[in-house]
Amino acid sequence: MAFSHISVLLYETVDGLNVRPDGIYVDATLGGGGHAYEVCSRLNEKGRLIGIDQDADAIEAAGKHLEGFGEKVTIIRSNYCDMKPRLHEIGVDRVDGITVDLGVSSYQLDTAERGFSYRMDAPLDMRMDQRQKMTARDIVNGYSEAELYRVIRDYGEDRFAKNIAKHIVAAREKEPIETTGQLNEIIKHAIPMKIQKTSGHPSKRTFQAIRIELNHELDVLRDSLDDMIDMLNPGGRICVITFHSLEDRIVKSAFRKNENPCTCPSYFPVCVCGKVSKGKVITRKPILPSEEEIEANPRSKSAKLRIFERS
Repeated sequence: MAFSHISVLLYETVDGLNVRPDGIYVDATLGGGGHAYEVCSRLNEKGRLIGIDQDADAIEAAGKHLEGFGEKVTIIRSNYCDMKPRLHEIGVDRVDGITVDLGVSSYQLDTAERGFSYRMDAPLDMRMDQRQKMTARDIVNGYSEAELYRVIRDYGEDRFAKNIAKHIVAAREKEPIETTGQLNEIIKHAIPMKIQKTSGHPSKRTFQAIRIELNHELDVLRDSLDDMIDMLNPGGRICVITFHSLEDRIVKSAFRKNENPCTCPSYFPVCVCGKVSKGKVITRKPILPSEEEIEANPRSKSAKLRIFERS
């Protein structure tokens, strides 16, 4: 299957960068290169785009999509949590803008053997980086009932987390859970039918939770935002697209903390903690997809874009 991904909030994101024609920009989650292509189209011969992704298929697809921009583009296979050292290796310590699209690509969802989707039967995988040895199968078959409950509760926010974990453990005692189809059936039996009829696909939250746990998605995001803001030149911007409340809360909190890091009690007449603002939040409320975009790409429905500008 050819790599495909519809870039969500494309123009809103790239417009939000305030692209300088001679600037240096990073697409931290390159995917198929949709956002990167639009950024490149706004750069002159002095401008530069650095794309980062940990998925080999994405790297290959983006390379082909962006090849017309020649030496203006540098592509690095890595997780964006390692952006700082990876960019330092190529002589870049400061940039003028960063985009982060936290969505799972359409290619990953629609390619059965990647094991991300509950709609197709395939081996339980869910690795964003296929160099990683641990897979979703290891979590489903290896985590204790308490650990599974924690993952599904915290990362899936599923009110039936305890019952789902119980059913998974009971099922794997009979035979290992090898496929998305097996897991899907187990989850269905753990959730009341009347709930399934009114609350969307029963497996959606559990699959999300296992994927987040496996790929350390929230930890990576939480640990990377401050470093990315520190890498911005004055006036540089970071644009982050989230797809669920867990991600959005992390981004919203990090942006607010970087805008107002003061830890002094509110009754202090002046700040004495010495913590200085790094910039300002551009989006007091997140930018959402238009009705037209949602109609054209239903997967964009839950997307939220937040923007921060370095001072």
